[in-house]
Amino acid sequence: MSHSATLPILLKQLKLSTIAAHWEKYLEYAEQRGWSPAQYLAALCEEEVNGRYTRRIASYLKESKLPTGKSLSSFDFSHLPEMNAGKIAVLASDPGWVNRAENLLFFGASGTGKTHLAVAICNGLIEQNVRARYYQATALVQELQRAREELQLEKIFAKLDRYAVIILDDIGYVKKSEGETHVLFELIAHRYESRSMIITANHPFSDWDQIFADSIMTVAAIDRLVHHAMIIEIEAKAESFRKKQAMNRNQHISGQVAMPKVANKQEGEV
Repeated sequence: MSHSATLPILLKQLKLSTIAAHWEKYLEYAEQRGWSPAQYLAALCEEEVNGRYTRRIASYLKESKLPTGKSLSSFDFSHLPEMNAGKIAVLASDPGWVNRAENLLFFGASGTGKTHLAVAICNGLIEQNVRARYYQATALVQELQRAREELQLEKIFAKLDRYAVIILDDIGYVKKSEGETHVLFELIAHRYESRSMIITANHPFSDWDQIFADSIMTVAAIDRLVHHAMIIEIEAKAESFRKKQAMNRNQHISGQVAMPKVANKQEGEV
């Protein structure tokens, strides 16, 4: 018969770290409240499940490299009255579209909130146990190009396959060079119908010939991206968030640094 003194060792071997940390406290609760053995075991198991979820989500957030401070709660939807906030919330809370390997494409002028929405959606998906990774498009393409030169491209693709979703932010800044064009197309083709991508772009598809080296590759890349995709266009008339925030800061500073009033001089004063 096992002795309770061996329990910490057994729990460590079973990798039940949360139960190992709380079993004594819960045993005291069980004795005080008259729990049955089954109630005691259920409480410990629930604590273990919650602990594992918390650690897993913390790990996913750390590896995602998502820019901080970008959540749906911090997004000013009043700035984009035509945007369907409910639809965005569903994309963040329901990973069904990720399970179907669908893509999400944001189009709009610089500063209108594309990156914020993409990152906020990924933050929500991570809470649903979805692994995600953020990349500046130019940085990832350059990494892929180096990997190709070192004959390690398939290894990088396998690494990216660990993420159900990857964000390619600002794809329009990728240089129109043969090397970068080919690895970007290979990435799109590799993830087609197997993993999801969230892409932000300043330019519509009609301008993507500025990214890819020839029209055939442009059409092929767009075809794969949109085949299973949701496209969200932010109106061209939407004002830049960054511009708006800068103007608000300047107004606030101007109000705080008002010039002091000069008192009227009395007659006879010098």
